[in-house]
Amino acid sequence: MDATTRLAEYGIAENGRLSSGVPGLDHVLSGGFLPQRTYMVRGEPGVGKTAVGLHFLAEGVACGERVLFLTQGATEEAVRQDAASIGITIEGIDFLDFTPAPDEFSVLESYDVFEPGDAERGRYAARVVDAVGEIRPTRVFLDALTQGRHLAEDIVEFRRQAHALLRYFVGEGATVLFASGSSDRRADEDLQFMSDGVLHLEYSPEGGRILSITKLRGSRFKLGRHSLRITNRGLEVYPRLIPEAHSQPYVEEQIGTGIPRLDALLGGGIERGSITLITGPTGVGKTTVATQFAKEAAARGERSVVYTFEEGMATFVHRSEAIGTPISDMIRDGTLAVVEAEPLDYTPDQFALAVREEVERRGSKVVVLDSLSGYRLAIRGEDLVEHVHSLCKYLRNMGVTVIVLYEITTVTGEFRATEVGLSYLADNILFLRYVEIDSELRRVIGVLKKRTTDFEKKLRELTITGQGIEVGEPLTGFRGILRGVAGRDEASPHDP
Repeated sequence: MDATTRLAEYGIAENGRLSSGVPGLDHVLSGGFLPQRTYMVRGEPGVGKTAVGLHFLAEGVACGERVLFLTQGATEEAVRQDAASIGITIEGIDFLDFTPAPDEFSVLESYDVFEPGDAERGRYAARVVDAVGEIRPTRVFLDALTQGRHLAEDIVEFRRQAHALLRYFVGEGATVLFASGSSDRRADEDLQFMSDGVLHLEYSPEGGRILSITKLRGSRFKLGRHSLRITNRGLEVYPRLIPEAHSQPYVEEQIGTGIPRLDALLGGGIERGSITLITGPTGVGKTTVATQFAKEAAARGERSVVYTFEEGMATFVHRSEAIGTPISDMIRDGTLAVVEAEPLDYTPDQFALAVREEVERRGSKVVVLDSLSGYRLAIRGEDLVEHVHSLCKYLRNMGVTVIVLYEITTVTGEFRATEVGLSYLADNILFLRYVEIDSELRRVIGVLKKRTTDFEKKLRELTITGQGIEVGEPLTGFRGILRGVAGRDEASPHDP
């Protein structure tokens, strides 16, 4: 199933509404556009306003409707070329082209009765009436309505003319979208007031595109800023994830790792539907420990998904199988999906939608994010904590067990759980640490936090072998382990 089909299923128009034709936008509009209303699409040049109108009209053609595109900015030929370049099929759309012909610059027209503005308005109105009478469109897109400002003597006259034009289309049974492409602030504001809905498109500071709804008369809509992308199939909208809108019942139970000493450290395991943060420096074994949860889930017949932002899938599979984790078998059996998530290919909302698909379509019960350092690149300057908070709360509401990996930048020295203030979100914090003992670098593992049950307060040595993870007895007889350099306590000479 391609991305466009997948997204469309999250935004199917409700009965009595007109689909926008833009995957994901109907979801933001709570079902689509109300018929025989007027909607404004505003934003900077090149942000995608015309593409929204083309999708809207193409959807009408697909439903057997007659539709009309009035263009005053780009020629019909240019619009068709632009639509083809981004994969929007517009066969069946009728055009009314008001752009000046090439020879108009050199031809001086004279008017015997009317002033030039009056004559142009008359010709414009006559062509519109003739086209509507012939086509009987149910959908109309005006690109751009504010171009008609030059036909009016002043802003008051423009307001009157625009209002009359929109009312005419609606009176003829059409639903109207129109673009605002004017630098005239007063004209733009007036059009916002007279429209039934306003879709605002803008560029984000990070270079992406954002869609927000600032008005939708007679309907609810999804608040917030939603990611917008132009793909090889046109526009796609990725609605902002609202965790509170999603939940499902699940059995509250402890789930183990399959490693008795690690489970003992965790007080029996972690809770289903909890959020576990695994922290530590590079190469200490965070991914290996997280994969152990997925391996045990597979043994229970449950599906997990690992999103790897930094490590290639081939490397992940090879390294895991080298220590006895049968990743290839798990993938083949459908109990594991490994998604090589290139951060720069995703927006936060797009990634959240991909996670929703894994949970709601494929029934994944464990989600591993490896790691927040890579996920931060997808955020592109936005608030990391806000997006991680929303995604993890959604997964918790759905009864999904979440494993989040975070890489500490220091190998030894002062102990820190995280460096970005995410500890509050975690139900469990499992930390891995390098420690120097007798001039040898070793790994230790411990639990810093467990919200619902007690846990073992001691540290244990962790070893990764060809047979998998081995967890030793609790370390005793040492001091300074969390600083990374362990000194022996002479009163208790224990050698790990």
